[in-house]
Amino acid sequence: MTIFKKIIFLLVFFLISCSSKDSSQNEIDESKDFIDSLSGKSVVISANEQLGDLEVKFIEQGLVDISKIDPEIKVELKYSTTDNFFGQDVYGDLDKAYFQPDVAERLKNVNQLLQLENPDLRLLIFDGVRPLSVQYILWNALDSIPADQRKAFVADPLEGSIHNYGCAVDLTIFDIKKDTALDMGTKYDYFGDLAYPRKESMMLNIGKLTSKQINNREMLRNIMNKAGFSPITSEWWHFNCASLNNAKRNYKIIQ
Repeated sequence: MTIFKKIIFLLVFFLISCSSKDSSQNEIDESKDFIDSLSGKSVVISANEQLGDLEVKFIEQGLVDISKIDPEIKVELKYSTTDNFFGQDVYGDLDKAYFQPDVAERLKNVNQLLQLENPDLRLLIFDGVRPLSVQYILWNALDSIPADQRKAFVADPLEGSIHNYGCAVDLTIFDIKKDTALDMGTKYDYFGDLAYPRKESMMLNIGKLTSKQINNREMLRNIMNKAGFSPITSEWWHFNCASLNNAKRNYKIIQ
């Protein structure tokens, strides 16, 4: 090889090497994910994803963001707004619904079953895991009601709520074509007979609920039941994936 050819060869090699380094560095800069070790557990977090204190707490205790399990599920956390029964935002910058992993998988199954029945329908979640500290806020917001009666509306934090373990969900059904939630007869967190599944027949008979509203509630209950969720008799939106005793036995309470 002549000296001229050697110079050309080295120049081309140098240019290719520099280009490769720049490309690799760009890929690192653009994708840049980092591993954040939380409570001895490695969690992959995107560099442009900011986590608030509540989310860090949830991840530390093994909870999962439902949008990572099924992006088709819609989330509108009512306690991250003032659109709730006591008009206060108690979740701050939290806008994601977290659950125990097995509960999240069941919700994914529900959403898929719902779409099989009607491609325009999706689950809309109002609340997922609820820290015990927030449970106290909700409990105290109703301090004008005697404790024994208050339990009909909010679980006593001294006893704990299934929400506090990431095993309960508050939700409804959303029609993406009409861009609205189905009419269930009341808003979320409505306190009164109209929200009680056990009183639906009576409310229908006196004209305070319509057949369509009750049918929508029954659709929600039926689809949730298929995935192992249980309704309660006082809130059409609330479903449990475990009893309180089983939740206490299998999971740690989220403080």
